[in-house]
Amino acid sequence: MPSLTLAILAMPGVQLLDASGPLDVFAEANRQAGREVYRLRLLACEPGPLVSSSGARLLPDGWIGDTHEPIDTLLIAGTPQAASQHLRSGILDWLRGRAASCRRYGSVCTGAFALAAAGLLDGRRITTHWAVAEALAERYPEVQVDADAIQVHDGKVRTAAGVTSGLDLALSLVEEDLGRELAKQVAGQLVMYFKRPGGQLQFSRQGASSPVGRSVLQGLQRYVAANPAEDHSIASLAQRAGLSPRHFARLFQADVGMTPAAWVELARVNAARERLEGGREPPKQVAALCGFANVDTLRRAFVRHVGVTPADYRKRYARTL
Repeated sequence: MPSLTLAILAMPGVQLLDASGPLDVFAEANRQAGREVYRLRLLACEPGPLVSSSGARLLPDGWIGDTHEPIDTLLIAGTPQAASQHLRSGILDWLRGRAASCRRYGSVCTGAFALAAAGLLDGRRITTHWAVAEALAERYPEVQVDADAIQVHDGKVRTAAGVTSGLDLALSLVEEDLGRELAKQVAGQLVMYFKRPGGQLQFSRQGASSPVGRSVLQGLQRYVAANPAEDHSIASLAQRAGLSPRHFARLFQADVGMTPAAWVELARVNAARERLEGGREPPKQVAALCGFANVDTLRRAFVRHVGVTPADYRKRYARTL
């Protein structure tokens, strides 16, 4: 059986792990299979060394202008600046041509922006890093972005969330090609999850950033974050802001981008995350201290925003010292 050419296209400023992580998974699959199942190729957009986001230099196997061999699987590695990069037409044309001829294609992390710019994700369900998922969805409304998924397979498209999830994606491709048992051997050798628990929202800090909007609303956001257990109904928040409830709700939605109730719930979830990470309070106490009516209400809100239960979150992220 001939080797399958697996190419990873790395843009200038690529994050090393977006490219090296999947390459290591496929290289280990070759070792476990005892033959060269995958012929691995690292490609660049232009000749010469490639400088990564960390400053480390890579020497690609080729560049898109001189690579003519058939490609079985094409993956685009992400860069920290992908959301603001404008790719030249020659790169987009190359992506369209290669995507049409290969068996499958996809991206790791923010590499999805390149595929979306080429129109190769239209009508597809995909994922990307949680921090840029909203920006991708807004810029390319024809793309269905799942901000929680670790990886997504849709037709011939394969996408991974952020950085280390490229390993998860590569492992799933190994399982596709070589079966579950060999993929499990690869996972064991690389000391990684065969199936990672939960989604990527457990890693996000959505809503925990600096307050936004006009000063009166920023003051309210700081107060809620510092006092999550208090009454934060629209009526009470509006009174604190010196506004009518109706005007306050409209103003908050316009400035912050979500309803006051949704923001308060997110702030309380973030407060619960901090207590679960750093304290030893029982779940009932965490719920009360963070403004939830009971443990069940905390659990439902936590799963909705973080993707795992409070108990599972504490097991993974609680401080051990």
